[in-house]
Amino acid sequence: MDVFNGAFWEAMDKLIRDSEVVIDRPKGTAHPRYADLIYPVDYGYLKDTASMDGAGIDVWVGTDGKRVDAIICTVDLMKRDSEIKILIGCTEEEKALIYQIHNESEYMKGILVQRE
Repeated sequence: MDVFNGAFWEAMDKLIRDSEVVIDRPKGTAHPRYADLIYPVDYGYLKDTASMDGAGIDVWVGTDGKRVDAIICTVDLMKRDSEIKILIGCTEEEKALIYQIHNESEYMKGILVQRE
């Protein structure tokens, strides 16, 4: 399994290296539809990529470099979809905040998969 896990993270690294990160929801700003949701970490997407919702692959960009640290896999019961979001350069505190955001609603749940 370690071989497959390593290949997954290498593919993530390549995807990040070959993509432009666009931050469209900077830390401290409110969600466009849910004003109570304030982004605790920069949030955006990878330009010219595609996710389940048809938009770019979502990314959280922390303050600890440019390494892919983890992914968060989400299930949204309101939208009836699931996605992954890539965490880049996130500290342990930032990962905890991101995890909390994806689990504070009864309609969205997420699991955090950390890179070893």
